[in-house]
Amino acid sequence: MSRVYLDHNATAPLRPEARAAMIEAMEHVGNPSSVHAEGRAAKGIVERARNQVAEAFGAVGADVIFTSSATEAAALACAGRGLDGAAVEHDAVGAWVSDALEVDASGLVSVPDPARAVLQAANSETGVVQTLPQDLAVCDATQAFGKLPVAFNWMGCQMALISAHKLGGPKGVGALVVRRGTDVVAQIQGGGQEMGRRSGTENVVGIAGFGAAAAAAARDLDDGVWARVAEIRNILDKSLAAGSNKIIFVGNKERRLPNTTCFAMPGWKGETQVMAMDLAGFAISAGSACSSGKVRASRVLRAMGFDERTAASAIRVSIGPETTEEDVLRFAEAWLSREKKFHARAA
Repeated sequence: MSRVYLDHNATAPLRPEARAAMIEAMEHVGNPSSVHAEGRAAKGIVERARNQVAEAFGAVGADVIFTSSATEAAALACAGRGLDGAAVEHDAVGAWVSDALEVDASGLVSVPDPARAVLQAANSETGVVQTLPQDLAVCDATQAFGKLPVAFNWMGCQMALISAHKLGGPKGVGALVVRRGTDVVAQIQGGGQEMGRRSGTENVVGIAGFGAAAAAAARDLDDGVWARVAEIRNILDKSLAAGSNKIIFVGNKERRLPNTTCFAMPGWKGETQVMAMDLAGFAISAGSACSSGKVRASRVLRAMGFDERTAASAIRVSIGPETTEEDVLRFAEAWLSREKKFHARAA
């Protein structure tokens, strides 16, 4: 049987709209900083995409600073600011902030001083969605953008991080979205591109794909695509729960991303599960893709109060609009079969 991709939170398949926009952009030779006709044409591609991203995210074009990734956007937003964060934040954010904010057993974060804090809109591992306070310094909206109806102009934060490849755009392009009047100190000096806030020739092809993917993702939200994805995810949860009385679901009592389920089987290493399911034809993960390959318990689950053994056994399944009911039922059957073998060997 064909392989089933269930790791959309790591990266989503490239949307056909993004592919088409990128191919078209490849035909343009100009540097967007050049003043001649070819340069102006390239600049037009960048600005069209900027407006597409802004419209999809509920911002205006001038708010959007294109970067190489959400990781770079996190550095641009957080470096040198002395901000507080929580241990459930993505490593790209955690590298720049403290772990001072408290996390409860459901994965929800308390933010006593929003103006000095960073908070994710949704967690990449558990899918848990946070309630964002007003005047938040920085929001990591990477996982929420394109899956949930979020808009920068009502989020109430000073800055937000987003990424193209999480919503069906290309890898290697992201953005920092900035409330007007917020100071941003360029981390990359040089030619003064991106309104002096991020130097370096813009990735015209990648940016074109980002814009097209953002516009397509906004249409999907309007059309109720992610509500149907949530129905498929719930079928998966019910199938797993019906087949095992030892499975521990993480964050499923709270509002979650519509495509994400995280669960643990204490004693059965997450990495081992990922390899077993890979051999069975299913792509899943044992946490954030940026942490894959590192044999350690999930920092997110440890922050939520899970013991080391349970945290080390967690896996994440993240589906997408093309995932079918048959796909998740096949996965559940395959996982439950291997779970029974694991317990038989452990007995």
